[in-house]
Amino acid sequence: MLRTLAFAVAIAFGAVAASPVLAQDAAAQAPAAQSTPEQVVKEIAHQLDVTIAGHREELKNDKEKLISVIDDDFLPHFDIDYASILVLGRHAREATPEQRERFAKAFYNSITHRYAEGLLNYTKGAVQVLPFSGDLNDKRTVVRTQVVLDDGKRLSVDYAFRKSKNGDWKAYDVIIEGISYVTNYRNQVDAEIRKVGIEKLIGNLENQGEKALETMDKDSKAS
Repeated sequence: MLRTLAFAVAIAFGAVAASPVLAQDAAAQAPAAQSTPEQVVKEIAHQLDVTIAGHREELKNDKEKLISVIDDDFLPHFDIDYASILVLGRHAREATPEQRERFAKAFYNSITHRYAEGLLNYTKGAVQVLPFSGDLNDKRTVVRTQVVLDDGKRLSVDYAFRKSKNGDWKAYDVIIEGISYVTNYRNQVDAEIRKVGIEKLIGNLENQGEKALETMDKDSKAS
């Protein structure tokens, strides 16, 4: 996976990371109406500006705290279960409900640990949300952004959203320069399941975490 993809995925997974105080303030000021996908991404960008800039050194020296911050505020904005089913692809039908649940949890934990530190490279104002042109009457839509890197280069980063049963919009995929993280990992997971089976894959993710992802990544490049 490209290094820039790792950075952008880190933004996606850690984007809603905010200190408890900031999260409470945002909740207190938020209107009762449900946020649109564009509003969600704009709030993500604002929280990144405040949180990373103010706590970079603290989070740099305490990875578990960085992980816990992401865990506390990420889940409400990302559809982990749906994303994991997409990553499993055709194997989702073969898996038991218990295996799908374990995979979703282990995959999310592994992804978070692998990319969390990429957030520490974030600089204020790096995320620029482009004008939204989607249809909120649809059940799916995409919010387009650009991420400005330190060298001035711009990455196109798209967030795919779907509307949940209760009407909330949740992200389920991140597409960086045309590369979907769901598709990228679906190909790797498919190859690994065909090699070792779904139960072994889940066990590897549960026991090895990010190292299991690194192994799959290396195997995919070698094949």
